[in-house]
Amino acid sequence: MAERKTFLVRLDPSLHEALQRWADADLRSLNAQIEFLLRQALADNGRLPKPKA
Repeated sequence: MAERKTFLVRLDPSLHEALQRWADADLRSLNAQIEFLLRQALADNGRLPKPKA
């Protein structure tokens, strides 16, 4: 499995709560939900890096 990078992100409490509710509804962890949304945004804008072979 590829190495994962760790970083700190500061969120407004209301944004955090909304993301947590969404993650719960999708049966994901908050971290997985944020990664999913970031990947989706990158793909939608043609900025998702090509997977390494």
